[in-house]
Amino acid sequence: MRILHTSDWHLGRSFHREGMLGHQAAYVDHLLAVVEEEHVDLVVVAGDVYDRALPHVDAVRLADEALARLAGSRAKVVLTSGNHDSAQRLGFSSRLIDAAGVHIRTDAAGVGTPILLEDDHGTVAVYGLPYLDPDAVREPWGLPVRSHEAALTAAMGRVRADLATRAGARSVVLAHAFVAGAPDQVRPSDSERDISVGGVSLVPTSVFDGVDYAALGHLHGRHTLTESVRYSGSPLAYSFSEATQVKGSWLVDLGAHGLDSATFVEAPVPRPLARLRGTLEELLADPRHTVHERSWVQATLTDAVRPLQAMDRLRRRFPHTLVLGFEPVGARPVGVPAARVSGRSDHAIALEFVEQLRGAPATEAESALLLTAVDACCEDPDVDVLLSGTVDG
Repeated sequence: MRILHTSDWHLGRSFHREGMLGHQAAYVDHLLAVVEEEHVDLVVVAGDVYDRALPHVDAVRLADEALARLAGSRAKVVLTSGNHDSAQRLGFSSRLIDAAGVHIRTDAAGVGTPILLEDDHGTVAVYGLPYLDPDAVREPWGLPVRSHEAALTAAMGRVRADLATRAGARSVVLAHAFVAGAPDQVRPSDSERDISVGGVSLVPTSVFDGVDYAALGHLHGRHTLTESVRYSGSPLAYSFSEATQVKGSWLVDLGAHGLDSATFVEAPVPRPLARLRGTLEELLADPRHTVHERSWVQATLTDAVRPLQAMDRLRRRFPHTLVLGFEPVGARPVGVPAARVSGRSDHAIALEFVEQLRGAPATEAESALLLTAVDACCEDPDVDVLLSGTVDG
């Protein structure tokens, strides 16, 4: 059986206020092409189909189109809910949709009930584990502690109990959690929502021992934790911390005795990401940055003094600059300056604030603008009390 493992679509998500629905639609086109070209039998989507519990109508429309196209393809589909999804909304009409070969699993109570598929070597039992909130399952499942490890261990106990009744069946499990053999084995990205409970979110890979393949979701970078336990990562980059990640999905072959191979299939990159650092003039003049002129750019300027109109000037060369930061070389980190206010004018305090924060005094034009702003905010001592609304009539 040939399986395509994907996760964390986050349909409807924006990237620093830039809409990504068109890029997500391009990924769906790529996914369908891989299904046909690689003769995929099963597509598994390990959670976070949407970016929010109440997705925008355009995101729902794209999800509907994606699932309809997959239902009409050669592949079966098993899809689970993630921590960003509303399990009830995503799972609506799932029992009816099963008949189309699209199996949506969002109910924790059904974790021990597999979707049974057949290939030349017999039965493959596919267990779709939705995101398991420890607070939601602790009481009904009688968990000894409140943790992700306890919740997934209990779920896998139900999986193993069912699998023990299916002699010779191979197994695939979908799960949405922070799984690692050691705390430093994987590095989360900035776009992943924290799911820790009591400061603990890590689940050991040993929870999935004995499973032929564990298709994981939640982390946005691809990771091979063991040969049979893998993250596909998100199909698109959702933060600049993912700029160096290669996005895509795992093409997994199950043979007669379990996992035969897993090959990573790269996804298209509609717009690459770049993190640039240097003085403004260096970034504007360096020919090495020509390759980034169509990229989404995060720029960090190292000028000793903040350049004027830095964003406007950067966007003339890099039109898709989204984030601009300042880290002057050799400057000590500063917070909000603490100015001496006693006996000084508001204008003088504002000028000192600008100089301390920027590293250079305000220009004459800026000083005049600040004076106008300060005067506009000050109480007018000549206001007529009778016109201020304090006297009736």
